Amino acid sequence: MLRPEVSSTSSSAPAASPALGKARIQGRRYNFGLQETPQSRPSAQASASTPPGTSGAAGDQSSSSSSSVHGHPPRTRPAQGSYFGNKRSNAENIFASNFTFGTSSSSARDSNYPQILKTPLSAGNPQRSGYKSWTPQMGYSATSSSAVSIHSPSVIVAVVEGRGLARGEIGMASIDLKSPQIILSQFADNTTYAKVITKLKILSPLEIIMSNTACVVGNSTKLFTLITENFKNVNFTTIQRKYFSETKGLEYIEQLCIAEFSTVLMEVQSKYYCLAAVAALLKYVEFIQNSVYAPKSLKICFQGSEQTAMIDSSSAQNLELLINNQDCRNNHTLFGVLNYTKTPGGSRRLRSNILEPLVDIETINMRLDCVQELLQDEELFFGLQSVISRFLDTEQLLSVLVQIPKQDTVNAAESKITNLIYLKHTLELVDPLKIALKNCNTPLLRAYCGSLEDKRFGIILEKIKTIINDDARYMKGCLNMRTQKCYAVRSNINEFLDIARRTYTEIVDDIAGMISQLAEKYSLPLRTSFSSARGFFIQMTADCAALPNNQLPSEFIKISKVKNSYTFTSTDLIKMNERCQESLREIYHMTYMIVCKLLSEIYEHIHCLYKLSDTVSMLDMLLSFAHACTLSDYVRPEFTDTLAIKQGWHPILEKISVEKPIANNTFITEGSNFLIITGPNMSGKSTYLKQIALCQIMAQIGSYVPAEYSSFRIAEQIFTRISTDDDIETNSSTFMKEMKEIAYILHNANNKSLILIDELGRGTNTEEGIGICYAVCEYLLGLKAFTLFATHFLELCHIEVLYPNVENMHFEVQHVKNTSRNKEAILYTYKLSRGLTEEKNYGLKAAEVSSLPPSIVLDAKEITTQITGQILQNQRSTPEMERQRAVYHLATRLVQTARNSQLDPDSLRTYLSNLKKKYETDFLRAEQFSGKTEE
Repeated sequence: MLRPEVSSTSSSAPAASPALGKARIQGRRYNFGLQETPQSRPSAQASASTPPGTSGAAGDQSSSSSSSVHGHPPRTRPAQGSYFGNKRSNAENIFASNFTFGTSSSSARDSNYPQILKTPLSAGNPQRSGYKSWTPQMGYSATSSSAVSIHSPSVIVAVVEGRGLARGEIGMASIDLKSPQIILSQFADNTTYAKVITKLKILSPLEIIMSNTACVVGNSTKLFTLITENFKNVNFTTIQRKYFSETKGLEYIEQLCIAEFSTVLMEVQSKYYCLAAVAALLKYVEFIQNSVYAPKSLKICFQGSEQTAMIDSSSAQNLELLINNQDCRNNHTLFGVLNYTKTPGGSRRLRSNILEPLVDIETINMRLDCVQELLQDEELFFGLQSVISRFLDTEQLLSVLVQIPKQDTVNAAESKITNLIYLKHTLELVDPLKIALKNCNTPLLRAYCGSLEDKRFGIILEKIKTIINDDARYMKGCLNMRTQKCYAVRSNINEFLDIARRTYTEIVDDIAGMISQLAEKYSLPLRTSFSSARGFFIQMTADCAALPNNQLPSEFIKISKVKNSYTFTSTDLIKMNERCQESLREIYHMTYMIVCKLLSEIYEHIHCLYKLSDTVSMLDMLLSFAHACTLSDYVRPEFTDTLAIKQGWHPILEKISVEKPIANNTFITEGSNFLIITGPNMSGKSTYLKQIALCQIMAQIGSYVPAEYSSFRIAEQIFTRISTDDDIETNSSTFMKEMKEIAYILHNANNKSLILIDELGRGTNTEEGIGICYAVCEYLLGLKAFTLFATHFLELCHIEVLYPNVENMHFEVQHVKNTSRNKEAILYTYKLSRGLTEEKNYGLKAAEVSSLPPSIVLDAKEITTQITGQILQNQRSTPEMERQRAVYHLATRLVQTARNSQLDPDSLRTYLSNLKKKYETDFLRAEQFSGKTEE
């Protein structure tokens, strides 16, 4: 139970609202989690709950750990020396021994920055590496009089965003101080952050918590800026980044979540950012409440983002959406099948869409219309692909452009100049992109073409061209880019800059001349080379025997050799490199001053680039879908209330196999929404289940699917229970893991779910396994979810007799004579057919062809025959059941026809006539069955 904060000098106090408790903390001093002070004496529990000084902040882990389960975007920093310049890591600060609350003076207020409440968890300057002493961050408090009203909001929300390649991955955690319930969510968002704003508006928070690294005055992130613009009357609190720890978040959930909702652990165990958010949220709430929550006392649930289907981390792993389970380095995944993107932004968008497919049919069909037009218009396809492939990472470019460095270093100057050249390069691609889209017909492509008509693109480009040379452009190669940066600014803008550049040119010419003289002096094939680490150096390719005395002249130093290639330098060349670097520093400094002034003029127009990055990434993804279709015979899906796939095949298996995979039909409706699939080991059951889920995901992200015809019902959730491995990390046996996964499905499935269950109950004995499977099937039959249940328990096939919405399917096998061993062998056809499998004891047959001794196999057969005779009880259908089944199937077919039929009157009449004949045939069969039973 939550308690409002009470005075440390009183043993009891009247109850007060959380808002009142929060308002009273203004102006008080606390020693949070450290030695006690007279001003504050936190409880022992509160002190014990203080996390150790870990550095495991969300977003700072290795890419392998971030993608090992769910495949979320890897949480790594950009590689040093990338074309967006070097980024320094943020140094975490330590706790201070005393922390002061209170509002800053009115003279310190800045209307351009939001109202921020300083907390004991707040850090000082996060940008200065190695900064250890605590400096109060400038902050502002805004607890209005309405905040203490009994009708005031009481929701606190923690928001965190991934860094590096995971930028745009958002984690949120919210708690209502009036209710012990925590809601977690994690989703991918683009640079407009529309999902974040929508979610926060729904929550209507009292206070928003963010990392101090996102709220640095003068260098705040785009997400922080947008949130503060949209929630001006909400308090903002900054907390050190290290408290956004996914490890601590998972521990909190394990400790505090009530048993009935403990399955949330399965869903969020690899959603790092919502775990990081809940860690910071609970730490902060415990502090302001001056109390801790009792163990197993909170209701914790996960909510995916709106308008997207939910796929839990276990299902993403089972289906190999982003990571191959056998080898994480290969691209035999759904992402690998569809990824023909040309830009980092397009690749990120594809990843996020695969993990969160759309559920809005109108949006999906708009994407499919685009893919269809791209496939039909080759000129449009190749024209767009040519332009898109020239774009850089627009989102990351924007991110570094809007950051203002606190210190004017050479690296900062060089990075800023580089980014301005990239910005010019990007803006110059707007017109070619517009030309490529001008003749498009689909509404979505026309909308993107219209967004490129924004006049701000031209305004920014004109401002840049007044300062930057027309021929300054992005080029590969460090020397080429160095030259571009040196001569980026036009002549006659700064006289001292022109002089410095002439000096630089003379030095470079002198270096080239000196190396030519050395080549003549020693009669060696010397040439000038350059690297960012060494500057200018000498390179030579020659056989060692061609050298005088088989060695280089003594004038040359720092010699390295690889085969017949030599690299070296000289004392004079080193000195000239130093002069060159000094000249460069002057050039960069003066260019940087000009570039900063230019950027200050274009910042007000730069928001149009966020729409551009969104347009480029979406077009890149749609082109990727179209490209994938050209490599295989995919078909456009339809969306009805039926899952119908004609001759569909597994998209990943097609990429791996030399021959095209065996195709199968699938038909699931509300009237027959539960398929029980049987067949021998290795006959293709698991592959088929995964195939259905992958096709469903492909359809819902706007891609064509591998089939001759396909129709899908929108799935709001996709659940799988496929893996049967032990989990040593959570100390779970095979059976326990099965039960956790199936419990998660049963708690969260609804009528719009797609459920795939493979071999449930194998982790325990046969009787219990059959009982559990039977009970689970009957529970799921109460839903309208589309369920595919693969099993070796043939006893489950009798459910079809009791429930008319159950269909038995099986994978066919053929028996062939093995002449060499004079035994019968099984030939797998991988074809799905109606009815239950006629193969009995196929486990024994598989054991027989293995290396087990014949006596063991013979004994196993005898024992199996005895046990089967004791366990199996034949369940026969009654005539009344057969009549009810005929009526049920007729009714469901009529309802389906009324909803979805697009047949002309004559065809519809023929179809209904055939339905009637089938009903009469089924009814007559039931009557004949009744007569035989009476005899």
